[in-house]
Amino acid sequence: MKIGLYFGTFNPIHVGHLIIANHMIEYSDLDEIWMVVTPHNPFKKKSSLLENHHRFELVYRATESYPKIKPSDIEFKLPQPNYTVHTLAHISDKFTNKEFCLIMGEDNLKSFHKWKNYETILEHHHIYVYPRIAEGTVEHQFKNHSKIHKVDAPIVQISSTMIRKGIENKKNVKPLLTKEVWQYIDEMNFYKK
Repeated sequence: MKIGLYFGTFNPIHVGHLIIANHMIEYSDLDEIWMVVTPHNPFKKKSSLLENHHRFELVYRATESYPKIKPSDIEFKLPQPNYTVHTLAHISDKFTNKEFCLIMGEDNLKSFHKWKNYETILEHHHIYVYPRIAEGTVEHQFKNHSKIHKVDAPIVQISSTMIRKGIENKKNVKPLLTKEVWQYIDEMNFYKK
């Protein structure tokens, strides 16, 4: 079974994440997508992050009606700060009957050469890349690489930051979230000032 790992803080998860995950399932050879909720990204400030269990609950609620898309809290149990290379090693040891691939936006591929042990990741895992509008260029070594697969997915210009700011400023962001995610955010008073 081929599993695509879609990492994110999902703060909060929105319809853009689901559009990409669903597209990857429907238009690639992946059998399942695991939405891996990251406890703390070394490149992001932690102050605006909801607690891990709340973000996991949002992902759980968002993916409940998608049988091939599953929430994962695998990184919650790993030492922090955690790096993708460590998670991939851990998850591959734990589930030896599954093949794990990495899903990333084209913007991340442009900075992939800066990732910890990126060569090890490429040696052992395939990478599925969805398009993003971003500055910069993809490093020459990643162009036409046999383990890097570009998937012609829709370009989604929705961000969690935009949603958090919208809620803070009392804007209607409901169309950007599933009903279940919006209900939880609303009842918990998340992201409000």
